Amino acid sequence: MRLPALARTSHKWLGLLLAIQAVFWTAGGLYMTAVHIDIIHGDRLVRSIPATPLDLSSLKEPGTVAHGGAETVRLETQLGRPVYVVGGPGGSRLVDAQSGAQLSPLGEAAVRARATAHFAEQGRIVSAELLREAPGELRGRPAPLWRVQFEGAWKPSLYISPQTGELMAQRHDLWRTFDFVWMLHVMDYETRDNVNNILLRITTWMAFVSSLTGAWLLFYSFRRRRRARPAKA
Repeated sequence: MRLPALARTSHKWLGLLLAIQAVFWTAGGLYMTAVHIDIIHGDRLVRSIPATPLDLSSLKEPGTVAHGGAETVRLETQLGRPVYVVGGPGGSRLVDAQSGAQLSPLGEAAVRARATAHFAEQGRIVSAELLREAPGELRGRPAPLWRVQFEGAWKPSLYISPQTGELMAQRHDLWRTFDFVWMLHVMDYETRDNVNNILLRITTWMAFVSSLTGAWLLFYSFRRRRRARPAKA
């Protein structure tokens, strides 16, 4: 096959393959720029809970709850009550700071109350489910987790830790759509966070080769036109 024909064939098929990915890049980029990142993060779904003044004299000494190899003890307020989040080699646990009673793992009623306290919009709880494995939209987060889904636009969900009672994440359909188009954008179909994966590098080199073949065809077309120009009488 002659070089111009090879360049033309390569350019045609590379262009076809790259055009499909270019549509994904363009559509994904349009979505990611059209929807503000604060909306994607779901900041509007969560209210800021003001700090509650505490009577320290009524609290248990941290040392009395820091048993079993505890490494950290953190004082918090949850649902207006003081609690200790005790961290250790085996994980974290939640302790009532006044009575010293262990509260974790939290049951459904306690999780629903915490989710309702955090949720900033209108709408009742649709479901509360204890997940033994973290779902794909919470990649890298420790399990188990409570998923509390609310009524409202875009199906908002809050994730609560059964061990600490903390809000771990908020998700909604706009975030899920962003996650999907981001996957297409970076071409990482497994973890969705590797922007230097082999598939993206192959596509980049394909685009480079396509540019080279396109430049060669452009140069070749000008040369052909000059050769085909009739001589003057």
